[in-house]
Amino acid sequence: MSTGPSQVTGRARPASGALLLCRAEPGSVVPAARLLHERMLLARAGDAWSVLVPEGGPWRSGTDPVDRVVNGWAIALTVGVSWPVLALWWDGERAGFTLAAGFRRPVGYVWPADGTPAGMEEAMRAFADRLGLDPVLDMQALEELTEPDSAADASARLSGVLAVLTRAGVSLPPGLVPGGNVDALLEAARLQPDTRLIGADGGREERDGRGRAPGPGAVPGPAEGARSGGDGPAGRHHRRRALRAAALPRGRPAVRARRARPGPRPDGRGPATGRLGPTTPQRRLDRRGDAPAGARRPHAGEPHPHPPARLKR
Repeated sequence: MSTGPSQVTGRARPASGALLLCRAEPGSVVPAARLLHERMLLARAGDAWSVLVPEGGPWRSGTDPVDRVVNGWAIALTVGVSWPVLALWWDGERAGFTLAAGFRRPVGYVWPADGTPAGMEEAMRAFADRLGLDPVLDMQALEELTEPDSAADASARLSGVLAVLTRAGVSLPPGLVPGGNVDALLEAARLQPDTRLIGADGGREERDGRGRAPGPGAVPGPAEGARSGGDGPAGRHHRRRALRAAALPRGRPAVRARRARPGPRPDGRGPATGRLGPTTPQRRLDRRGDAPAGARRPHAGEPHPHPPARLKR
């Protein structure tokens, strides 16, 4: 496939980039986003929605393609939480989205750069169902994105997906447009008053003196580090809670259970040891010949049913 200018719009094809839409408040997204250990900005994206704008280190360095990276991030973000994550991604050849929700299999759709539909219509139906979209109006708009349209390229298709999600409460900040340059997306997110920076160390949130998140490569001052709590007791406490929450769905216990102590035997002759036969004191009594094997021992003050024979002189 050619990598020259798009035949549809006449502009150069966009560089690689991604947006991660989380159906949760920013404060709920922070613990999960820290576990990714990637630098990204977190901002509000509407009613009960948040957006993560990654700096794109893995695909900028050429290590992995953008779709593979963000698909893995979307799945990782949903571990131990109840809200879904929608990953929008694009590069010079394709664009698409992936919806991850808990342990359910992710669904997605892909368009080549010219916008030709290349996915399955069933994926759109699963997408609408898992997000609780209107099965008539919203589904009709999504089906139009799976039909040929010479006037719509891949970026326009992603914008159409976002247009449908506006009825579900999504409202991206100004400047966060699918297909945009990563640096422009980061700058647009940085201008929002409540933007947070998720550090690569997984536990630091910094802001500058005006309440904005600093740009890539900025080093936080002592005041910012103290307020964030990333290296202090509060930051370590939140990281431990997030790690325990991520470990629970994989079957790892959060606390170690105590070993149960053995209870009494059914016959009342001491603790249950798993061995058959009388207990050790009873066996010693039997060997001395003071009572027949298996006989009950007398209580204090009770005459012995089998007194020992006296020796004759």
